Amino acid sequence: MAEQDPGAILRSAAEESMRRGDDIRRRVHDVTLEALKNRRFDREAIREVVRAVTEGVTAGAQPGSSGVREKLAEAFRGMDEALTKSVHAGRDALRQMAATGRGFSENELKQGVAGLRKIEEDFVDTVSQVAESANQRLRPELKEALRQTVHAGTETGKQAAKLMGEFALTGIELAGEFSARFADLASGMLAGMADALHKRKDPGSKPQ
Repeated sequence: MAEQDPGAILRSAAEESMRRGDDIRRRVHDVTLEALKNRRFDREAIREVVRAVTEGVTAGAQPGSSGVREKLAEAFRGMDEALTKSVHAGRDALRQMAATGRGFSENELKQGVAGLRKIEEDFVDTVSQVAESANQRLRPELKEALRQTVHAGTETGKQAAKLMGEFALTGIELAGEFSARFADLASGMLAGMADALHKRKDPGSKPQ
């Protein structure tokens, strides 16, 4: 039997989270974070996750139903919170790489920080693209929900901006195979964050 497309699985999970109608923010957050931790830590993979989740949320929305715009906004906030954890994982990876003093260039470090800063931009752009392709009844609801999210300021963007300020002051000189090591470190850290979150939410888990 052929393996099911991961994107299709993700869209289905996001659609179900929306259709359930309760605790949408948390459900979409968990679906997004689980997908992010199982993919390589890079912009293309993150965009794929955002697109699939947005498509699933859109499919699960009910045009014309009460509070659909608010439900979409809650879904976007859930995605934003999951993406913020990606920024945190990237930040921790950069800090660790800087602390090792293995001679990564300052330019490579700046590129890593800039890449994290673009996570918010990719989030907004990808959701906007999905909104443009939505049906006429749902399109304005998606656009307005996204506009409200951006107007309030995404947590992803806030944390990325804070990160840029932090690393702008370091002047650390780094070295080596930057991209691969950064992706591996950040992926591991993001997976650790996600696993720790699931353990805290598991009512059957014993306190350490």
